[in-house]
Amino acid sequence: MRVGIFSNNVRRSLEVKAALTRRFLERHFIIDDENPEVVVTIGGDGTLLSAFHKYIDMLDKIRFVGVHTGHLGFYTDWRDDEIDDLVISLQSDNGQSVSYPLLDVFVTYKDSNKRDVFIALNEATIRRISSTMVTDIFIGGEFFERFRGDGLCVSTPTGSTAYNKSLGGAVVHPTLDVLQLTEVSSINNRVFRTLSSPMIIAPKDWITIEPEGAADFILTVDSDSYHKLKIKEIKFKISKKKIHFAKYRHTHFWHRVQTAFIGDEDAD
Repeated sequence: MRVGIFSNNVRRSLEVKAALTRRFLERHFIIDDENPEVVVTIGGDGTLLSAFHKYIDMLDKIRFVGVHTGHLGFYTDWRDDEIDDLVISLQSDNGQSVSYPLLDVFVTYKDSNKRDVFIALNEATIRRISSTMVTDIFIGGEFFERFRGDGLCVSTPTGSTAYNKSLGGAVVHPTLDVLQLTEVSSINNRVFRTLSSPMIIAPKDWITIEPEGAADFILTVDSDSYHKLKIKEIKFKISKKKIHFAKYRHTHFWHRVQTAFIGDEDAD
């Protein structure tokens, strides 16, 4: 099996990477960071997010395994003291995986015919730097509302536990191929009105936003940000691609939610 190892630069993560590399070589795995079958990330959810974007053109060919060196994450299933068990699991690999939906982001610009296409694992956001953002929102090609406020967030089901949740969005199970649109500090008074509630968008529909004026928009796609953009239109849609995780010991989603936000009852 060809295995890639992707680590952050924290001391403990580098120590685990060195130990895991030795174990793999002892068991005759091929360390291949260029063309892996399985990518093992060492760190946390942020590290896995970075690995996802590094291998984004190979998503149909690879599976991810996350080793966390801190708290249990939403994408990391193994602790840093379980690498021997992880190696044994990889030795008996039968190709099983669990898959989660991704977000396609299509951006067109006012001053160019170029169109950028991004893929997000968690979410994409659009904001303005200096003043209120005004944008028309379309759902499935039909006008829905004119938004005024700080910005908008479109998240995947797995991303619903990230920035979306801090905006009051719903936590969505990752087996549902849906998008969620949440508003960031919308303006609502007798003159200007928005729905002001998170919206769950069906997989056959898409979200289109057409921002008004300005050349100081900030677009974020997961942890990447793009500044001072002259945006004409952004379309958000469930991607045909998915991220695949090796299914050796994939933690139940609601257990992850409980552990992250409520606390593990077993620890009491």
